[in-house]
Amino acid sequence: MRAEEILSLFPEESRDRWREVAKQAKRLQEIRIRAGMPLSILLDNREYFLDMQGRVVDGPEEAARPAPEELEDMLGHLCRYSIYAFADEIRQGFLTVRGGHRVGLAGQVILDGEGRIKNMKYIRYLNIRIAHQIRGAADALMPCLYEEGRLVSTLLVSPPGGGKTTMLRDIIRQASEGTVYGPGVNVSVVDERSEIAGSYLGVSQNDVGIRTDVLDGCPKVEGMMRLIRSMAPQVLAVDEVGSLADAQALQMAGGCGCRLLATIHGGSFEEVRQKKYMRYVMEQGLFERYVILDRRQGACRIVEIYDREGKPCTRR
Repeated sequence: MRAEEILSLFPEESRDRWREVAKQAKRLQEIRIRAGMPLSILLDNREYFLDMQGRVVDGPEEAARPAPEELEDMLGHLCRYSIYAFADEIRQGFLTVRGGHRVGLAGQVILDGEGRIKNMKYIRYLNIRIAHQIRGAADALMPCLYEEGRLVSTLLVSPPGGGKTTMLRDIIRQASEGTVYGPGVNVSVVDERSEIAGSYLGVSQNDVGIRTDVLDGCPKVEGMMRLIRSMAPQVLAVDEVGSLADAQALQMAGGCGCRLLATIHGGSFEEVRQKKYMRYVMEQGLFERYVILDRRQGACRIVEIYDREGKPCTRR
């Protein structure tokens, strides 16, 4: 990632403040901008602050405190000065921008007559999460995910921030491109929150492979059925299974002959088994591999791999 990509997130007139931060693009994880509050950044999992001259400082006392108008200017810039065109994304509380970076939004919501969120105004809080694709993240895992040249259905398990989406993205890429363990296959991705492919104006900003089709911003249940009908995938991938409805949709997809790739929040295999909808998943035998992950010293680590019956697999 280049410094210019980070600078492009900001309006021209404010880029000088961000030049020093942009030079550290490879270490940069988050930028938090709150109206009237200290500017903060996350570098290598450590919080720092930014002063008026754009210098990185340790404490909030010296930090710059942006005015509400600065956030409005930045939001306009991120929306290409057509906020109306991005109204659907704003209503969901985030934007995905060029480069696959994700901007979380908070402020005052506007409700419709039925109490649903209609829009958002007075956006005074921005959280820019910097996308870092790690090609090869799944290299050590791939030989465990094939049987006789065929990718098997796999569920990735980790706590929040444990690296499961990064791992899923690289499995998708390698399955799509083909590996020494099996040929490339057609993969369809339901990217409900734009975190896998990181699509911007419909184009994937992350490399998810040459045989991959992406349905961006669509709820998982509807998206899975839509892709099966329209794209005839051999492999179907989704992020963060979280309900019985998700599990039932996965069962339908598996019944159509698709192999499944998915993720779920969990700290251990036992924790996942305690979820009611996961008992349903396991009873149906939807997944042939359960991969437990965590993050140590900034790197995603494979803790254990289990088979369909919940027995530990021997790594190849």
